[in-house]
Amino acid sequence: MKLASVKGVITGGVSGLGLAVARHLVSHGARVTLFDVDATKSGQAIAELGAASATFLEVDVTSETAVKGAIEEAAHAMGGLNLAVSCAGVLGAGRVLGRDGPMPLERFAGTVMVNLVGSFNVAKAAAEQMQGNEPGADGERGVIINTASIAAFEGQIGQAAYAASKAGVAGMTLPMAREFSRIGVRVMTIAPGVFHTPMVDIMPEPIQQALGESIPFPKRLGQADEFASLVAHIIENRYFNGSVIRLDGAVRLEPK
Repeated sequence: MKLASVKGVITGGVSGLGLAVARHLVSHGARVTLFDVDATKSGQAIAELGAASATFLEVDVTSETAVKGAIEEAAHAMGGLNLAVSCAGVLGAGRVLGRDGPMPLERFAGTVMVNLVGSFNVAKAAAEQMQGNEPGADGERGVIINTASIAAFEGQIGQAAYAASKAGVAGMTLPMAREFSRIGVRVMTIAPGVFHTPMVDIMPEPIQQALGESIPFPKRLGQADEFASLVAHIIENRYFNGSVIRLDGAVRLEPK
């Protein structure tokens, strides 16, 4: 699929990795709809991307009815839908047995709801919409790209909820890709390492520097445009399907 032909939805689209993906795609002629719960940043994002290329919808990815309606609205506004990129996520940090007692089940469940259930929710609604597309080369009708994390494989102490949610995202990649092969929709997952995102940017500078030094090579945090360029490559290369790609500078997380 050529980037100029993309009509895509991006969750978590008004900041961080999601906004970087939107910037990259729009710069190559794509049209995008940004899904996010943070409407306060939407005006700035749309102003940067251009109203002719991007729109915003306030969407809670954990709501089945909201996502289904938003997917339909986005497809109508863009004249179709052939891409869904899920970047919405929460950290859900906390020890299972902390100083104040066990982690409240609500915190664990809330993390899983946003990161895993939200990604599933968007993927199924997008695939339902995409199956009606006219097939392109190789019979392709669309692409779904989810975001996991290297914590899915080496979760640290305090990341039980986050790691479990991201491992679920990685785990559903292949079965979903196999199922959607009959409708010509590819499914991929990117597992980023430690990136410059709003969640990292709030950390003190010495901690950010230490994180960068922990990366084998290159010795720095990942840049959002590097994530975005990988998304673009996946879109354009039809042989990417059913896999999880680590984007991490060869880092492997220590226990803590």
